[in-house]
Amino acid sequence: MSQLFFENIKIAISAILSSKMRSFLTALGIIIGVLAVTLMGTLISGLDRSFENSMSFLGKDVLYVSKFEWFSNQDFFELRNRPDIKPEYADVLKEQGRYVKAVSAETYRGSDMSRGEKNISDVQIMGTIPEYMQTSNTEIDNGRFFTDGEDRSGARVTVIGFDVADALFGNEDPVGQNVKIGSYRFKVAGVVKKQGKFLGLFSMDNQAIIPLGTFQRLFSRRGFSRLSIKVDDSNIEESKYEVQAILRRIRGLRPGEPDNFAINQQEAFQSQYNAIKLAIGGTGIFITVLSLVVGGIGIMNIMFVSVKERTREIGIRKAIGATRNVILSQFLIEAVLICLIGGLIGLGLAFILSFAINQFLPSTMPLPLAILAVVLSLVVGIISGLVPSYRAAKLDPIEALSYD
Repeated sequence: MSQLFFENIKIAISAILSSKMRSFLTALGIIIGVLAVTLMGTLISGLDRSFENSMSFLGKDVLYVSKFEWFSNQDFFELRNRPDIKPEYADVLKEQGRYVKAVSAETYRGSDMSRGEKNISDVQIMGTIPEYMQTSNTEIDNGRFFTDGEDRSGARVTVIGFDVADALFGNEDPVGQNVKIGSYRFKVAGVVKKQGKFLGLFSMDNQAIIPLGTFQRLFSRRGFSRLSIKVDDSNIEESKYEVQAILRRIRGLRPGEPDNFAINQQEAFQSQYNAIKLAIGGTGIFITVLSLVVGGIGIMNIMFVSVKERTREIGIRKAIGATRNVILSQFLIEAVLICLIGGLIGLGLAFILSFAINQFLPSTMPLPLAILAVVLSLVVGIISGLVPSYRAAKLDPIEALSYD
C-alpha cells in the first residue's frame, strides 16, 4: 500500500513539473490566501506591540483633563470655545481628591531649537511642574529633571528629548550646555530616555520640557493646556467621577449643565484601536477566504482538464490492475500537492514581507496562524480534488483506452 502511495506521489510530481506554469497559476489563489492571512497576523502583531508601547506612555491609571475629548462627534468650534484648563486647578484637585495621587499641569506649544549653527524645527515645548515625573512614564536617561525651586523661580532650564539631543549635540554630552528655544537661552538639565513614536504617528522624542513658571513668563500663557492626574488604579471609575465633581465645582456648573471640559483616559484609544484591528482582521479574512475559494475552484477545473487529458493513461493503469482507490488517490494527491506547494510559496513570501514590515513596525510572524494557513490550503486541495479524482476513478478502462 505504501509503495502505491509513493508511486502516486511520483506521478503527481511528474504531472505538476510537466506543466509548471499551469500548476503555478492554478496555485496562485492559494498563494494569495496564505500570504494575506499570514501578513494580516504579522501586521496585527506589530500594531499590538506599538499600541501597548504607546498606551504604557499614557498610563492606565492617569486621567487627562482638557478642553477636547480625544474622540468626539461634537462640533469643533463649540469645543474650542470652552474655557481653558488652568494650572491652578491642580492644587485644588490635590487638596480635595481622595483618590488623586499626583497632578501635573502641562502647557504645550511648538518652537524651533538651536545650538550654534545646528537647529531642529517643530519641537514640542512643554511647560510643566516636577510632579510630571509621577504622572507620566518619562524616564531621565542622562542628567536630572528640574526642581520645585527652579519651577518657582522661573529658571531657564530644560530637559530635552532624545531626537533633540541627537540633532543638536550628536555624540556630545548635552547636560550643562546651552541651547536656544526660539530666541531664549536655556541650560540643559537632562535628557529623556528614548520613547519612540506614539501609535507610530509622531515622535515623543522631539520635545523639550521646561518649568511651567518659565513657560508662562516667556510665552505669555499661550498654548494648549491640560492636567494629567494620577489616580488610585483600583478605583479608576470612582476617581473619574470624583475629578468630574471637583472640576464642575471649580467651574461653577449647575446641576443639569453639560461639562465644559473633557476627562480622557486610555480606554478611549483602546476602543478605537479595537475597531481598527477588527477592520484589518475582517479584511484579511475576507481576502483569504475569497482567495482560497477561487483557488479551490481553479484547482478543481484544472484537475478536470488533467483527467480528460490523461484518460488513456488512466485506462492503461486500470488495465494492468490499478483499482479505483489507487486512481482516486493519484489525482487527489496531485491536487493536494499543488495546494501544499502554493501554501509553502505563500508562506515564504509572507516571511520575506514580514521581515520588511518588521523594519518599520516591530512585529513577529505568528507561527500558529502560518501553520493554520498551510493546513487550510491542504483542506482546499482535498475538497477541490475530490470530484475530479472520483470521476477519474469511475472511468471504464475500455472506454478510457478507446478515448481519442
